[in-house]
Amino acid sequence: MADTQLMIRSDDSASAGKTLPSNIEAEAAFLGAALIDNRVLEELRTPIRPEHFYEPLHQRIFDRILKLVDRNATASPVTLKPYFEGDEALSALGGTTYLAELTADGQGLLAPGELAEQIYDLALLRELVSVGRGLVEGALDTSEEVSPMDRIAQAEADLFQVAEGATTGSEAASFKDASLTAIKMAEAAMNSGGGLSGKTTGLEVIDQKTAGLHNSDLVILAGRPGMGKTSLATNIAFNCAEEHLQWQRDGGEFNYGAPVAFFSLEMSADQLATRILAEQAEISSESLRMGKLSRDEFQKLSFASQRLAELPLYIDDTPALTIAALRTRARRLKRRHDIGLIVVDYLQLLRGAGRAQDNRVNEISEISRGLKTLAKELQVPVVALSQLSRAVEQREDKRPLLSDLRESGSIEQDADMVWFIYRADYYHEAVRPDMPNETSSADAQEKYRVWEERYLELRNKATLIVAKQRHGSTGNVPLHFQSEITKFTSPNMRDYSDYGME
Repeated sequence: MADTQLMIRSDDSASAGKTLPSNIEAEAAFLGAALIDNRVLEELRTPIRPEHFYEPLHQRIFDRILKLVDRNATASPVTLKPYFEGDEALSALGGTTYLAELTADGQGLLAPGELAEQIYDLALLRELVSVGRGLVEGALDTSEEVSPMDRIAQAEADLFQVAEGATTGSEAASFKDASLTAIKMAEAAMNSGGGLSGKTTGLEVIDQKTAGLHNSDLVILAGRPGMGKTSLATNIAFNCAEEHLQWQRDGGEFNYGAPVAFFSLEMSADQLATRILAEQAEISSESLRMGKLSRDEFQKLSFASQRLAELPLYIDDTPALTIAALRTRARRLKRRHDIGLIVVDYLQLLRGAGRAQDNRVNEISEISRGLKTLAKELQVPVVALSQLSRAVEQREDKRPLLSDLRESGSIEQDADMVWFIYRADYYHEAVRPDMPNETSSADAQEKYRVWEERYLELRNKATLIVAKQRHGSTGNVPLHFQSEITKFTSPNMRDYSDYGME
């Protein structure tokens, strides 16, 4: 047989009369090398798996080799023989003597890495053929509805999976693999010293409550206007990106940060950048916008901008994105920059696709499901900001409830965590009495004094209400909020003794 050939398996009826990229000889040579020296598998740089082999018999042989090696047994033609004595495909090739023939010349030992890489690359080419065929068939099928953008989005999703080498590995994970991942997360939490097993928010009190932001989780951060949702989201995005940058410089076994993609459907990229600069330089964002800066403040701003120049934070401020377009853009950022956290500001400004737009509840349901699917597909946490209904304002107790999530119960259902931002000083400010003067009555002066005393107690205090946490407990998390620079920090707990933190 030729060194490289294009073949077609007889059982692939969908490809009858066509050819698919494969190299059966390379597969046989690689299997022979692995059977001669099992250490070949330990030195591979290519993530080759049984399903990457074109020939089904070779898939089964490689799978058995992996299982034997995994339990520290030797994989050789002799040890494989009992597992294949009744194999019909092997019988057609001369029976178990075929296993010995694989190791006859040992040519695979000359370059096992290159053989594995070729097997892997040819498998990806076959996946590309499959994606292309699916795209053509989908485009030709107009029996249901004509939605070219949906077809394009699906094709991009399929191509992303091929690029990640994941399409052929989408089968159910074994419990062993899942448990090893869980143990690694527990180890990361133990080594962090603060119980952190996911991506850091940069706020110790939140990390202690949630153990960080975990891959594939959808986190809904909700609140009424003016509560500081965007401020907290930018704080978290900056902190996570900065932690990753620090890890790149200093190294370490565990990376608790990640490059961040921030989709801002409400504010422009320069407005967000202004906020982050103000936070880090500790300058009033209003002063920064109006240019009312002292020489010292401008120097602090210059130092902050230099420090942020290398920050792996990517802002997409495209307005009116559909959920499909957002997922497409997120995949590209994942491929180009390996993002590990996605922030969306905010959910209600996204648009659905097709008929869902006719019904707002169905549209929001489609968007929340799409965000959860994106988190699972890219294996990153997604933090999506959300507005609350006005029902909050009509209650005496202004603390948000899950029932206040606007327009759809599916947001609560799809989310792994639901956070509410609540600031009592915001509502207390709204009932400020007129400032008394010399002619004001004693009652008016006392009323203002009582109001002012309570305001000083509430000022700069915020609460993050963890209303839902799929993998942990709910409860309140105290935060310190510097409104002039829109920055949240972990507070001095002694100052929160009377703030309803029970």
